[in-house]
Amino acid sequence: MALKQALLAEFLGTTLLLATVVGSGIMGVNLSQGNDAIALLANAAATGTALYVLIVLFGPISGAHFNPVVTLAMRVRGDIDTRTALAYVAVQIIGAVIGVLLAHAMFAMPLIQPGIHARTGGAQWLSESVATFGLLLTILLGLRHRARAVPMLVASYIFAAYWFTASTSFANPAVTLARSLTQTFAGIRPQDVVGFVAAQLLGALLALLVMTAFQPQGAEAK
Repeated sequence: MALKQALLAEFLGTTLLLATVVGSGIMGVNLSQGNDAIALLANAAATGTALYVLIVLFGPISGAHFNPVVTLAMRVRGDIDTRTALAYVAVQIIGAVIGVLLAHAMFAMPLIQPGIHARTGGAQWLSESVATFGLLLTILLGLRHRARAVPMLVASYIFAAYWFTASTSFANPAVTLARSLTQTFAGIRPQDVVGFVAAQLLGALLALLVMTAFQPQGAEAK
C-alpha cells in the first residue's frame, strides 16, 4: 500500500505541476497582450508557488520527486530501490503528459499540439545542464542541512532559474517530454527533446559528483 500511495502522489503531483506550467503560460500570454516578460513572470511565479505547495503536500508520502533526475539521485543515494525508481519515472511521465492535456482542456484548446518552439543549440543545452545541476544541489544539500526548508528552497530556485537561464529552466526530463505536446508559451519542438534531456542528465550527474566532495568525514559521518 505504501508504494501505491507513493506512486499516486508522484502521479498527482506531476500532473498538477504540468497543468500549472502550461496553464499559467497560456493565461500569462492571454493577459500580457504580447509582453513576454510579463508572461514569463506569471509562468515562473505560478510554477514556483505550485512547487512549494505540492512538495509540502506530497513530500511526506513519496518524497515529492516529480522529476526523473531527482528519482535518479535518490536511487544513487540508496533512498529507494531500482523497482521503485522505475515505477516513479513511469508515473511521472504519464502524469506530466496528462497535466499538459488537462491544461489544454481547461482553456478549450486542442488536447495534443506537437510543439513548434525551437529550443536547441549550445546555449540552451548549457542552460539546462546548469538548471538541473543547481536544482539537484538545492535538493540534496537542502535535505542534509535544512530538510524542512526544502519546499521553499526548491520553489525559490526554480523561480530564479526561469530568469537566469536561456532555456527558462525545464530541468526535468518528464516535463520536457510532456511540453513537446503543446504549442503554447511553454512548448518545445519534439526534435529538441533529446538534446534537453541529455543536458539535464549531464547536469544531474555533475551534481552527484560534486556532492561527493561534501560527504561528511570523520565523526560527522558516523
